[in-house]
Amino acid sequence: MADGRRGKLHLSKIYTYACGKTSLKGDHEQIGQPGFSRVVFCNEPDHFEAKIRNYANNYVRTTKYTLASFLPKSLFEQFRRVANFFFLVTGILSFTDLAPYSAVSAILPLVIVISATMVKEGVEDWQRKQQDIEVNNRKVKVHVGDGTFHDTEWRNLRVGDIVKVEKDQFFPADILLLSSSYDDAICYVETMSLDGETNLKLKQALEATSSLNEDSNFQNFKAVIKCEDPNANLYTFVGTMELEEQHCPLNPQQLLLRDSKLRNTDYIYGAVIFTGHDTKVIQNSTEAPSKRSRVEKKMDKLIYFLFFVLFLISFVGSIIFGITTKDDLKNGRMTRWYLRPDDTTIYFDPKRAPVAAILHFLTAVLLYTYMIPISLYVSIEIVKVLQSIFINQDIHMYDKETDKPAHARTSNLNEELGQVDTILSDKTGTLTCNSMEFIKCSVAGTAYGRGVTEVERAMEKRKGSPLAREMNGWDEDEDAQIGKPLIKGYNFKDERIVHGNWVNEHNADVIQGFLRLLALCHTAIPEVDEVTGHVSYEAESPDEAAFVIAARELGFEFYKRTQTSISLHELDPVSGKKVERVYDLLNVLEFNSTRKRMSVIVRNEEGKLLLLCKGADSVMFERLDKNGRQFEEDTRNHVNEYADAGLRTLILAYRELDEEEYKEFNKKFNEAKSSVNADREALIDEVTEKMERNLILLGATAVEDKLQLGVPDCIDKLAQAGIKIWVLTGDKMETAINIGFACSLLRQGMKQIIISLETPDIKALEKVGDKAVITKASKESVVHQITAGKAQVTASSGSSEAYALIIDGKSLAYALQDDVKNLFLELAIGCASVICCRSSPKQKALVTRLVKLGTGKTTLAIGDGANDVGMLQEADIGIGISGVEGMQVLNRLYL
Repeated sequence: MADGRRGKLHLSKIYTYACGKTSLKGDHEQIGQPGFSRVVFCNEPDHFEAKIRNYANNYVRTTKYTLASFLPKSLFEQFRRVANFFFLVTGILSFTDLAPYSAVSAILPLVIVISATMVKEGVEDWQRKQQDIEVNNRKVKVHVGDGTFHDTEWRNLRVGDIVKVEKDQFFPADILLLSSSYDDAICYVETMSLDGETNLKLKQALEATSSLNEDSNFQNFKAVIKCEDPNANLYTFVGTMELEEQHCPLNPQQLLLRDSKLRNTDYIYGAVIFTGHDTKVIQNSTEAPSKRSRVEKKMDKLIYFLFFVLFLISFVGSIIFGITTKDDLKNGRMTRWYLRPDDTTIYFDPKRAPVAAILHFLTAVLLYTYMIPISLYVSIEIVKVLQSIFINQDIHMYDKETDKPAHARTSNLNEELGQVDTILSDKTGTLTCNSMEFIKCSVAGTAYGRGVTEVERAMEKRKGSPLAREMNGWDEDEDAQIGKPLIKGYNFKDERIVHGNWVNEHNADVIQGFLRLLALCHTAIPEVDEVTGHVSYEAESPDEAAFVIAARELGFEFYKRTQTSISLHELDPVSGKKVERVYDLLNVLEFNSTRKRMSVIVRNEEGKLLLLCKGADSVMFERLDKNGRQFEEDTRNHVNEYADAGLRTLILAYRELDEEEYKEFNKKFNEAKSSVNADREALIDEVTEKMERNLILLGATAVEDKLQLGVPDCIDKLAQAGIKIWVLTGDKMETAINIGFACSLLRQGMKQIIISLETPDIKALEKVGDKAVITKASKESVVHQITAGKAQVTASSGSSEAYALIIDGKSLAYALQDDVKNLFLELAIGCASVICCRSSPKQKALVTRLVKLGTGKTTLAIGDGANDVGMLQEADIGIGISGVEGMQVLNRLYL
């Protein structure tokens, strides 16, 4: 679709929940109080008050050392090793007369060892510095006056600058959205690198600034923003904007976070609110730790033992020496006359034998220092460097698709890899490819799709039975040829449906309605290649894209969207040719985690009003009309089979509406949308609930969130080896559970202990809004659920029952408090699998710390997004993947 056409879409009229109005009540009353004292002068970064406040610059440093701190900090790291500290002391003593050898022979080996290690540390940190330079030198357009924007490095951004960010660029700081290429100032944001979620977020600017959609509009633009101080919470933002004597409330809907990416939008304008280390993503990161391997700590213990032996020998020798020296001169007679005890230095003076013994002790310590193997450290360092080279050159860890080998960013932790007890993994882009494929469907009670999922293959292999593809009559060679789908998002194989053959099926009319619903019930935006005519889609989530692509491949091509219509090229069952049909788009009832469904209301060319709905089986079957359940039993069976195969399923249904019913709904719906009170979403839910009833079942879809190659087998082997696996993800609970089954982390028959605050009691308290009461009740609820779960696990300790613990982010916040965390850890250790959903980056790091310190065993963390950096730093070993979520984790990773 052309840019101009897309720019004229008023998508805020389509979206009902995300684009709401905000009142000045509640948290906004705290503006100006402690914690809410930040003042930003938009388009005036040089304002005298801004200079007084001395906000942080936008330079971000992720290196372990600076030029000034390298020498002292690196020396401190070296002398944390007891042997190095010991040799430093003996080196200093070697300059005295106590030393039985020259100072050079004592100092030179130490200098060589320390220097070699410091050079290695410096080279590794310089590589991080190069990545910092690349990030800080990225360019963004900044307003320099007179409505002119020039490219400026990220590091030079200041609070109050007006920036213009273009499609597919990362946001250089935390920015307040002012306007976009869309007339109603919405934009799509991809936050995978922050929270791991794959669906795009819809953001909308204030109505007061939505008209500022050209460079020249900012020539005289001035505004003052008062908001919260820098903090680590990714999901909250409170502030007000003073613009031309208007006070406009601000909320997270207007905040664009650093390291998130602009998608499906040509450009946005925004004001810089937080820069550099004040940004929320950096606030979520932790200080780079100095990690030491267990082998190194073990070496220290061995060195301590050798110290004990050394000091014991020296001590015994000095006592014997003191006694013998005292007897050298007795009654004027010299026992050892050749030492001339009557004319000697303090070192052999019989009259001061205790002092001579102490000095002899020091000399003995220096003499026997060769018992302490300083070369052992050098040997270990050489071995580690060689191991790192082998890792970097390992062909089995080379990714041909991205042309990237493995890269050991530090050699300090190589030996830890063989001692891992617990693995803590991100989900999106780590366990999964973040690539959804339409693979099966059930229409009119008939299952279609001969594809085999990785989970099915793994299950069949474990059972030792023939592979599913052979059972389906699928040819091995043919399967090898189609191992990767030719069309991204579409891996559907069934001769009964493809190539228009569905028109010959018994229930062709139901299949037609099913495919039409897939092509109409979504919020995707088409882009038509003007040269080839090929249509591609930009959707909020990979699932939605897979549905639209499947509809296109099966004869219902969605190719155009306007504010009020959707245009399709449909396969006509009678003529067998593609015909163009236009549907009037009246309403979109958006999907969210509470509703678990989405609907559109359209009018076809014959004037019929249709409500098309797709959603989770848990909410859809109960909404079916008694006359619309013809295929319910078969569809339920198919959905259960798909779930067992690790597929994500949705139920598709529809109903016809009459004019009067729709007019009444639309009136109430618009009133609910326009409401500004706290119950706005509840009012909308109430109106839509009445419409999404009495549906007629069409069928179900099944998409596969493609796992990384070999993940189920890998997890199975790790479990057999006794390694525990925790999944920490920013995704919602339903998604995480689906992937848990898909990758064999969760298994059929495994009992689930779910800890969540999405309960009616807590929701009722949240509506009242008393924070102290909500906090107290929430904590009590979490403690009660953890205690009940622990009792459940303890009661079955003698049986073979396996438990899985699943906890959401809200509950995790209370579970990690000091007085609860040990109870939570005891429950988690008793479970075979643990999944933490909706986890913030800081929570991921805190969970990792809890496991590491609570169990005292080696932990390994693995992830591919900036939201995983804290977790990777906190674990004993951190592994960063160059994955779908980008290179942020590699740019900011300390291992």
